[in-house]
Formats: sequence, C-alpha cells, structure tokens
Amino acid sequence: MQMEFYVYIVQSEKDGSFYFGQTNNLDDRLKRHNAGSEKYTSRKTPWKLFWHTKVSSRAEAMKLQKSSRT
Repeated sequence: MQMEFYVYIVQSEKDGSFYFGQTNNLDDRLKRHNAGSEKYTSRKTPWKLFWHTKVSSRAEAMKLQKSSRT
C-alpha cells in the first residue's frame, strides 16, 4: 500500500515569505510550522497554507517540490 504525500507552500504572515515542503500529514505539518517546532520556519510564524497538491508517492513529492523551487 502506497502512502499519499502532499507538496505544499506556506506563506509567512509575518513577512510574506514562502516555504516549500512535502509531507504525508499536511495538518500536522502546518501545526508544527506554527508551533515553532521547525527550525527553518520558527522565526517567521504564523504561517498560512498558500497552496498544496496530493501525489501518490514520496519520490513524486520530492520531484515536484524540487521543480517548484526553480
């Protein structure tokens, strides 16, 4: 059984910057960003979900995440 993954973009409500990521639990990941639990995003809380899409594998999520940054 394959697990679904999400590729997402969150936007900082503090300064408008964006963070691109991938996860298998979008709700939990957003909570962790807003709780300051993630080192890279902790200084720019709060974060809001800007965009997301569901993909069928982690490999696909990583490929899409990488291509989103270019």
